[in-house]
Amino acid sequence: MARQRATPVADTEAGPSEPPEKTSRAGRNLPAAIAVGVVLGALAIGVLLFVPIGWLVMLAVAIPVATHEVIRRMRDAGYALPAVPLLIGGQAMIWLTWPWGPAGLLGAYGGTVVAAMVWRLVGQGLRKQPVNYLRDIAATILVATWVPLFAGFSALLIFQEHGGGRVFAVIATVVFGDIGGYVGGVLFGKHLMAPAISPKKSWEGMAGSLLFGTAASVLAVTFLLDKPWWVGLPLGLLLVITGVLGDLVESQVKRDLGIKDMGTLLPGHGGLMDRIDAMLPSAVAGWIVLTLLA
Repeated sequence: MARQRATPVADTEAGPSEPPEKTSRAGRNLPAAIAVGVVLGALAIGVLLFVPIGWLVMLAVAIPVATHEVIRRMRDAGYALPAVPLLIGGQAMIWLTWPWGPAGLLGAYGGTVVAAMVWRLVGQGLRKQPVNYLRDIAATILVATWVPLFAGFSALLIFQEHGGGRVFAVIATVVFGDIGGYVGGVLFGKHLMAPAISPKKSWEGMAGSLLFGTAASVLAVTFLLDKPWWVGLPLGLLLVITGVLGDLVESQVKRDLGIKDMGTLLPGHGGLMDRIDAMLPSAVAGWIVLTLLA
């Protein structure tokens, strides 16, 4: 009997409740995904190029949307997350970076956690004992950290020298890493990276991500930040790794919740959270590398 040839797998996500729609080999509506990606990319480039401080406005719009997507999905699964402290605290994390930098971000994060703990404790009145309090507060702290806190690190980059270029360097590295992962996975992907978590991520896709992402990082730091080219090597390496891990983290969360996407806002991508899942932890890694080395 002839051996069946292994079929390459794309380095993208496909969840347990995938809708019966026409998709590419990567499991997504590719034309819609490209169109949405181009529009979002053009908007971000325009803001970072002409009005860098406008990045805070973009974050202030996007982060509550992504936070609400996660809250809604977790509520559907039975979690009771205090939405008001998370949404207001997320705005505080973004805007307090303007006058107070990292101290403002950290203080707003701590205040958000405290407010959420109290809100969940007494939200149903003082005469009624909360149910699943520990579980829900743990999930609340995860959301507060995962979405607004991580996004706040990209806000911190704006106030550094060449702030718009620094944010763009992070975004470009993650985006080109994603493109490289897609290309490598579709053309060569045979060895699955973490099939129990994400059934379509391959080591060949990871190699493509490292190649494309690191190349974009080197070019960005050289021509946008006027820094030595070698700064792009650790930046690209860490951003690609954290981007992939960000994808895997969201994949596992969605598997726990039994869903494919966090939302339906962006055609071809799912929800906004599905689009920025790799960006969030990469913003932290980008701030660390660019603050220490650039």
